[in-house]
Amino acid sequence: MPLFMDVHHVDGGVSSADVDTAHQADLATQDSYGVTYLRGWVNEEAGRIFCLVQAPDAEAAAAVHREAHGLVAQEIYEVSEHT
Repeated sequence: MPLFMDVHHVDGGVSSADVDTAHQADLATQDSYGVTYLRGWVNEEAGRIFCLVQAPDAEAAAAVHREAHGLVAQEIYEVSEHT
């Protein structure tokens, strides 16, 4: 299944606690879209959130965020894993 990295831009910064709450909502929603959210990273001060997700396509990944908490990413890229 394709792998995607999405990037959220949150004006004014973001807290790790808020990101954790949103991620839990993603996990509760993802199965109905055939999506698996794998990992996430946050830069609190810059207001950037990065999510790694397996999904059939970018729209399915975005749909989970939209339904789970409304924080849709401004950017989403298909990526491949390398060591």
